[in-house]
Amino acid sequence: MHIELLNRPGNTAAKVTLQPGETCTAESGAMIAMSGNMDITTTTHKKSSRGIMKAIKRMVAGESLFLNHFEPKGKAGEVWLGTSLAGDMEVMELDQDSLIVQGSSFLACEEDIDIDLGWQGFKSVFSGESVFWVNLKGKGKVIVSSFGAIYPVQVNGEYIVDTGHIVAFNETLNFSITKAGSSWFHSMLGGEGLVCKFSGQGTVWCQSHNPISFGQALTSGLRPRRV
Repeated sequence: MHIELLNRPGNTAAKVTLQPGETCTAESGAMIAMSGNMDITTTTHKKSSRGIMKAIKRMVAGESLFLNHFEPKGKAGEVWLGTSLAGDMEVMELDQDSLIVQGSSFLACEEDIDIDLGWQGFKSVFSGESVFWVNLKGKGKVIVSSFGAIYPVQVNGEYIVDTGHIVAFNETLNFSITKAGSSWFHSMLGGEGLVCKFSGQGTVWCQSHNPISFGQALTSGLRPRRV
């Protein structure tokens, strides 16, 4: 599977070229365009299985219930993938390791990647922010997306990141949710609320914009519709 990211970083689209026998698994609704010889199979998990419980877990994490599997017939084909919010994408390569991805940032992956919500960190979430995680495991390429630009932060020790700005991080990092300021009162007044405290060694991929803050700002500026 060959992946080319175009129009970075503000309006990125992924052009995925597949050879016969290769399959790309993508979020429902991510397809922009595709070759005429591309076959689509829709399931709740992998192409060869159903996995309804894993599909329900993905819904909790902010992902869609169904996954689309693209496979060219007879000759090579291509599929273009996009996202609802304008921003960047990143291609990551897994080699029998795990990547934790913020719900709604997962876009697509190779067929051998397992998509699950089985990471224990999501149990500690109790805020109004959608801090749920998808655990990607296996060997192959993964495409993640961001709202705005995406950039890596190398962690060697401790690092604090606002929950709404996290795209993904290595499972080698320890993780806890805490208040941003010295007290809950200061955290709420400062507008930060809860943050993620990482410790250990690994990479956190961040996005420049916060989808939740953007949605709140957009909603407050909308006028009620008059009948």
